[in-house]
Amino acid sequence: MTEIAGRELVRFDRATLGYDGAPVLLDVDLTIDEGSFVGIVGPSGAGKTTLLRAIVGGVPRVSGRVSVRGRLVRDGPTAGVGWVPQLETVDWNFPATVREVVLMGNWSGRPWRAWATAAERQAVDRLLDRLGIAGLGRRHIRELSGGQQQRVFLARAMIGEPALLLLDEPTSGVDLKTRDDILHLLADLNREGMTIVLTTHELNTVAAHLPWVVCVNRYVIAEGDPDEIFTAAVLGRTYGAELRVVRQDGVVLVADAAPHRLREAIRHRHEDFEHAHHEHADAAHDHTPNGVGEGPR
Repeated sequence: MTEIAGRELVRFDRATLGYDGAPVLLDVDLTIDEGSFVGIVGPSGAGKTTLLRAIVGGVPRVSGRVSVRGRLVRDGPTAGVGWVPQLETVDWNFPATVREVVLMGNWSGRPWRAWATAAERQAVDRLLDRLGIAGLGRRHIRELSGGQQQRVFLARAMIGEPALLLLDEPTSGVDLKTRDDILHLLADLNREGMTIVLTTHELNTVAAHLPWVVCVNRYVIAEGDPDEIFTAAVLGRTYGAELRVVRQDGVVLVADAAPHRLREAIRHRHEDFEHAHHEHADAAHDHTPNGVGEGPR
């Protein structure tokens, strides 16, 4: 459970989650309080996205209990929760404008209509303006940059004014400035009271700056302040690899130890190659047997 004051919003009680095959996550016990800002980290295939999907009823096989505001999550949308998918999962050829995509978030829990009301269009425009993409409402989504596309789907998730915002790899595939802009925007939303949970592969540039992190790899390995749980032991169990953790001037830096060993191996190999090359070159300059002779006359 996070140390941030607030009522319990999401709870996993000994939840085992999966799809058609073997379970993806096992025996998850986890609580997320209102007002939290939480990062989920772990290797590919560890179950990060599945953890988010379970909150919105998107995981078909669940044993144990997953609840939001005390209500058991069933198949289908969960009220009061906004979802921002990974950009790589979106069909960018789908014939929809920015405004239409955002409005889809408003209609997710309501009967579909072929047109939006004036009030809905105004709400979309205000939200696009707040997210820094005003004036793009009529543009097709495939015409946008990666950062703009991410903001469009953030707007779609926010249009219904959710209490909980879930984001799957929101900084993946965007440049450094866009990443920082997105994180600052999420921090502003969190200060206004919105609970935010995101997945990320970026330990140093994203997770290390969050107030609370959950490490997963088929199980919940650890949770807490990254200043405390980002240790070589915890991250080694999470990623199944040797990692180095450096703390300096209040900053936590995580590095893979394997490239250091690889670099040493390559350097050693290169030194052996250079040594053999020099020996061959020395021999090539001496054409007499055993290096002894009178030489040319």
